[in-house]
Amino acid sequence: MTFQKNAGAVRRFAKLLKFAGWLQNLPHKLTPAPFRLMQIGSAFWQSRVLHVAARLDIATTLGENSLSADTLAERVSVQPQALFRLLRMLAAMGVFEEVSPGVFRNNALSTCLREDRPKNVRAMILMHNSPEMSLPWLEQLEHGVRTGAVPFQVVHGHELYAYMDHHAGFDALFARAMDSVEALAGDSFATDFDWGRFERIIDVGGSKGSKSLAILKRHPQLKALVFDREQVVSTAKDYWNGKEPPELLNRLTWQAGDLLAGVPAAQGKQDIYLLCGVLHGMDDDTCVQALRRLAQAVGSTGARVAVMEVVVPSVKADLSNASFDMQMFMATRGKERTLREWQQLFERAGWTLEEQVGLQSLGAILVLKTRL
Repeated sequence: MTFQKNAGAVRRFAKLLKFAGWLQNLPHKLTPAPFRLMQIGSAFWQSRVLHVAARLDIATTLGENSLSADTLAERVSVQPQALFRLLRMLAAMGVFEEVSPGVFRNNALSTCLREDRPKNVRAMILMHNSPEMSLPWLEQLEHGVRTGAVPFQVVHGHELYAYMDHHAGFDALFARAMDSVEALAGDSFATDFDWGRFERIIDVGGSKGSKSLAILKRHPQLKALVFDREQVVSTAKDYWNGKEPPELLNRLTWQAGDLLAGVPAAQGKQDIYLLCGVLHGMDDDTCVQALRRLAQAVGSTGARVAVMEVVVPSVKADLSNASFDMQMFMATRGKERTLREWQQLFERAGWTLEEQVGLQSLGAILVLKTRL
């Protein structure tokens, strides 16, 4: 019996992604090669102006209004002509709209930077363009390619999660960015998988529990336990108070811990462990260690594991998948994996891949059961 739901919609989404990939490659075919290389080589200009706009929180300041660059500059305390030039470039990129000379308003893209909108990606833009994340790309990527060293660790002296343990500000920004992933991925993880066959989700690495809550809203019989680092879960309950109904939050609990040391034990086959974007940050041996800890927690209960990750095609990966993989190379010892690479890890750790569930998103859910 399949865990897949909305199969037709998932197939249509996959075809749409393929078409989008074709469109994305058009500039390579239509633009003269030297000019196209110059465009790619200066693409960081675009990321930097976007980062400054996010830092200044221009989209939130604009709100539903159309404002002149002078008025907006006064409100965000910057130099007017410099802000106009920044906004003009962003509008040319499709972020913000210039409605009359020197007057700007939000559009569909810039609205996704508004802090007053529940699904915004401002924290993601700030995180990826922070010194912590951008300096390894700019300063140590070549060294990493030559030697295999992790550029983030070369720059900062610690691996990513160890660095966050000692830098609370970046840790908080990273957590906010991970919470905003749903603005990119949507809620297909909650709608395209049959969570109704279970009674409890154990959300490993689930941050504050936003994904668990999205699932609980659709399945009133479910409860969820979010398992993450102490500094993440210690503030999670207070974070949700007043934002979600008490009766919903009563079905959600948190527990601090370390996946590599052990996870909460399964109570029966009505439990399912969810790992969303956890394993791609680990090298193969660490993945196997984590999966074996899960196998110990499941034991002979028959509980399942849902691994939500990108599954890279074995040949001709699209730009999104290849870019995510290079981000993993820059920041961690992990990688994005092909289906065969995932299967090899599962087999080493004593798991069987029961089903690959497609999503109307960039990832998939890989359903595991023990070989006991």
